[in-house]
Amino acid sequence: MAIQKLLAQYARVPSETRFGRNMRDGYARGHGIGFGGLQALIRAEPDYREAVRLAESRTVCAETRLMNIYLLIRFYIPKLSPGHIIEFGCYQGGSAIFMASLAKRHLPYTRVWGLDTFEGMPETDRKVDWHERGNFKDTDLARLSAYTRAAGLTNLSFVKGLFERTTDVVLAEARNLVLAHIDCDIQSALLYAWSRVKPHMVPGGYVAFDDATESSCLGATEAVERGIIQKDGLCSEQIYPHYVFRYSPLP
Repeated sequence: MAIQKLLAQYARVPSETRFGRNMRDGYARGHGIGFGGLQALIRAEPDYREAVRLAESRTVCAETRLMNIYLLIRFYIPKLSPGHIIEFGCYQGGSAIFMASLAKRHLPYTRVWGLDTFEGMPETDRKVDWHERGNFKDTDLARLSAYTRAAGLTNLSFVKGLFERTTDVVLAEARNLVLAHIDCDIQSALLYAWSRVKPHMVPGGYVAFDDATESSCLGATEAVERGIIQKDGLCSEQIYPHYVFRYSPLP
């Protein structure tokens, strides 16, 4: 396969984990999407095109980030111990639908949970957050759920409510996570999501932060800098097209 051949070109970098990052894997995905010609190869893949079609008009996630998630689900997560996928911050459900479509094909025993208030942002901290209460409230969970049922995504569940009220119930069922997609624009939500997923990540599991590099989300950026890099001592495996870290459960 052309994508695997291109990824294999990065084998000149040693495949070893340093401070939570695998340099080879980070270069293969990040540089491959940015400069290595992966974008055209990914767009040619039928499973990618189908996932994008299902998510179309329902996501504000940049396509390069969807491409990176595609690579994770297709080529990297299958190497890990079994587990599930959780998303914090769904908005209109597009990225969760995208991940569920790919997981249905490539991770057949993996479920996807999407957590959101589905009523817009909760209260924000005006000292650090640009976004305000009620932002991103233009969604309809009933219609979204009907759409996913019609699409046959039986591996996807949306959970309504504040993260503090829903996360533990979901994690008690999921137990092990291979991917946490933390799509939170505000600092408190990002820090809460990170604190809860850490004990549930399989060894080397992936945590992707969608908004921490956005100009309107410096509170989220600070959360990654202080909570993940400084406090937990991790280094990102990718900074392009988004922050991606890897985490193993504490012994």
